[in-house]
Amino acid sequence: MNRILISGTNSNCGKTTITMALLAAFQNKGLEIASFKSGPDYIDPMFHRKVFNVETHNLDPYFSTEQMLCDQFIRNCGKDLSIIEGAMGFYDGIGVEGRASAWEVAKSIKAPAVLIIDAKGMSNSAAAIIKGFKEFKEESMVEGVIFNGISPMLYPLLRDIVEKEGIKAYGFLPREEKYSIGSRNLGLITADEIEDIKEKINGLRELAEKYIDLDGLYELAKSAQVLEASDDFKELIQSSKTDSNEPKTRIAVSRDNAFCFMYKENIEILEDLGCEVVYFSPLEDEELPKDISGLYLCGGYPELYTGELSKNRKLCDEIKDIIERGIPTIAECGGFMYLHDSIENVPMVGFIKGNCIKTDKLQRFGYIEIKALQDNLLCNEGDSIRVHEFHYYDSENCGEAFMAKKASNGLEYLCCHGSDSLYAGFPHIYLPANPDFAKSFVANARKWKG
Repeated sequence: MNRILISGTNSNCGKTTITMALLAAFQNKGLEIASFKSGPDYIDPMFHRKVFNVETHNLDPYFSTEQMLCDQFIRNCGKDLSIIEGAMGFYDGIGVEGRASAWEVAKSIKAPAVLIIDAKGMSNSAAAIIKGFKEFKEESMVEGVIFNGISPMLYPLLRDIVEKEGIKAYGFLPREEKYSIGSRNLGLITADEIEDIKEKINGLRELAEKYIDLDGLYELAKSAQVLEASDDFKELIQSSKTDSNEPKTRIAVSRDNAFCFMYKENIEILEDLGCEVVYFSPLEDEELPKDISGLYLCGGYPELYTGELSKNRKLCDEIKDIIERGIPTIAECGGFMYLHDSIENVPMVGFIKGNCIKTDKLQRFGYIEIKALQDNLLCNEGDSIRVHEFHYYDSENCGEAFMAKKASNGLEYLCCHGSDSLYAGFPHIYLPANPDFAKSFVANARKWKG
């Protein structure tokens, strides 16, 4: 369970770049690694899987209790090393209290934290910043610093300044624009969209090997405390390994460049419940997988592929028909948009009436809790689950089956479509946040006969 958490003083301080540099450098040492991202992030985990071929998962204190975070980490940690990347600034989270921050992740899983500081133009101020972070909480977990965007000439001065205050410096990464990786409104550009990605990652690896104390970081990771799994988690894992003669329930899950936002934990809980997950591409496949009993249309970027999705009429018509016949279906955010009559007036599946349109700002952004106003596929009236929203597009028909309540300010609004066989809406669901939702989906899938 060797582990470190990489966080920063603020967003855009270089923690993602340095995390990638470390993943590449430790892999080059022959270590078997897993990576994690704190918060509701799809892009970075997807990027890590594609570029580094590592197991990648989310750790989110808004969705999970402290013990759940430990269980999730234990289940998916790397054989030699796990690197967790924090979201935003180390203590930044929901509201004044900063709930669900990277610090909460570090504290919950007892991970030593290394702070990234963009230290260009700093000297003694760097020590004030890192000391402030270390002393802000009694159990801060902050054990060191890596500087970003500085020159080799400046590093010895910064190192001596912070180490004089008893804070270990683990090196730096110089600013190299040729190794930068672009972004769009939801985060990093996907790995498939970067032609010279291998060159960029190799460049970052070489910089890390030259300027970062990899051996020191590995020793720090090895100093992390042992974690204990809960009894419920142990029983779940044991039961999922028990052989059964019953045929597995097949769940079709969308997966391609248009539909690529899916929590790995959602797939794992479906598999733990005895499902066989079969993937298909709405961009390339003309028909759904055979013998399925459930359909999961995840989020992504359908707005970037409206032409290709619309031309695949055979699949669109099959999806509309099978949903109308009652196959248990989850469709979230991009998958929800896909089910509409159209996106920007380009024809889509046509199951949900209305058009999806682009807006000039984020719509209903952030953590929310949704409460069912009627019995539906996933739960009974009055049941709730914590979810999140992050989208620039809006719908003429968002639905009224759930009431959403924002975690940050308590604002409430209606959302989502629901029926005995359907959950469809903009909110992204993290099924482990309320496993009963997953159990209900699977139970209904087992009963469905097409």
